[in-house]
Amino acid sequence: MQYQASVNQLSQPLVQYLIDNAAKLRLGIQILDNGCTVIDAGINALGGLEAGRIITEICMGGLGTATLSQSSYTNHWPLTINVHASNPVLSCLGSQYAGWTLSHGKYYALGSGPARAMATKLKDGEVQPVEELYKELAYRDQAERAAIVIENDAIPPLEIIEKVAAACGIQPSALTVIVTPTSSLAGGVQVVGRVLEVAMHKAHALHFPLENIIDGSGSAPVCPPHPNFVKAMGRTNDAILFAGQVHLFVKGNDDDAKQLAQQLPSSTSKDYGKPFADVFKAYEYDFFKIDAMLFSPASVIVTAVESGKSFRAGQLDNALLDQSFGF
Repeated sequence: MQYQASVNQLSQPLVQYLIDNAAKLRLGIQILDNGCTVIDAGINALGGLEAGRIITEICMGGLGTATLSQSSYTNHWPLTINVHASNPVLSCLGSQYAGWTLSHGKYYALGSGPARAMATKLKDGEVQPVEELYKELAYRDQAERAAIVIENDAIPPLEIIEKVAAACGIQPSALTVIVTPTSSLAGGVQVVGRVLEVAMHKAHALHFPLENIIDGSGSAPVCPPHPNFVKAMGRTNDAILFAGQVHLFVKGNDDDAKQLAQQLPSSTSKDYGKPFADVFKAYEYDFFKIDAMLFSPASVIVTAVESGKSFRAGQLDNALLDQSFGF
């Protein structure tokens, strides 16, 4: 008998590791009045690369591994994050994807990580997932504790924390909120660590059957941080758009695998060709005007496991990467 893995249960030991080793990892730990644990990974606390690596694995719901290494595949940026997910659909789309919009007053953030898979709402008299994606995934997690990762340079207000806990069906004391500013080292690592996730999300957008994706890995250079939010966000995106590499293993016929490989690279987008910060500015900082097909790795390999054939498309762009990273 096969059981569905609990992304919250599997990631909880990693969350506890952050708490137990906060001093070593230079993290800030705060227990709020409602009992919620907040982990500061770059606001008032310094954080760092290792914290970002572990947070990447938390985002992946305990179903993935993230490692840091030195690589020579780009001209000037050797520090690389490598990710692998044993169940890429559940790990990347069911947990890591930043799909939960959280707002209160002027505070706005996207939530990612395992708590998403527990979040429900009452609609038309029925309990439904907060995100429609989970209906397609046919997955809902249940656990005693949950963790959510928020990309922001401020701790979320209590109203958002209460909302998250209520949606997950737990008390705030059973919730851990990890906050990673994009301009921080930890924040940069965990965003670039989404290199496989963006490929999975684009495959989903291209209507490739998710059940046919059986394994996957990816890598991308860790970008230098920048104090300006737009430039910091631009660099994290560009690390993937210009130098992200992904390898997917799929079932099905060769033609479908070849087509997926040809459609996946970021260079297929009409908005490809300049640093993301410049694209964002050109659209007057309206994220939703950007071509959704841009968000994908630079180079992909798709292996059709039933025939053994592999199809490769896209390429790294060192010039654009250097321009974005300020070389």
